[in-house]
Amino acid sequence: MTQTVFVELEFWLLIVFSIVVPPLIIWGLLAVRRISRVHVLMIGILLVAMAGFDVYLLQILKRESALTPSTADDVVFNSEITLGLYLLPALLAGIGVNITSHVLLQHLSDAERN
Repeated sequence: MTQTVFVELEFWLLIVFSIVVPPLIIWGLLAVRRISRVHVLMIGILLVAMAGFDVYLLQILKRESALTPSTADDVVFNSEITLGLYLLPALLAGIGVNITSHVLLQHLSDAERN
């Protein structure tokens, strides 16, 4: 067993999937001039899935931090700060749902017009 969860793979996956990858995805969406609806829909679903994975990782880290002797990870994962950590996946899920609903509503509007 390690002394802290900050060296565990789950912690680094949390950093990558909640801080690094989502801004890259959103930057890619903003940088591309033409993109198909299918790709936008897939990206929206991907953001929602990443948010769910982040919540799963946060729960694992909370459980593991209780078992380590370090108090630094207890301060982050077993206190009120945890609420703040759950806001980022909520934001990602909200953006993903918004993107997905935009694509679906646009498709339904076009189908209704035809």
